[in-house]
Amino acid sequence: MAQPQRQLRTLERGILCLVIGAAVLLAPRFLQGTRWFEMVAGAYLVGWFALVGVGLFQRNKSRQ
Repeated sequence: MAQPQRQLRTLERGILCLVIGAAVLLAPRFLQGTRWFEMVAGAYLVGWFALVGVGLFQRNKSRQ
């Protein structure tokens, strides 16, 4: 019973990482001209890391 619960928690965390990554990458398009633009635009590496990290984690998990 613990295994399905763990898989569900991992899925939730993966989806949350994807949402955060996409938001960080897309936010500068909507925040142009505001002081938030520079802060969010400077965090684009975090967005890519979140998107790529989830993909690599899933690929590695499927190989096991």
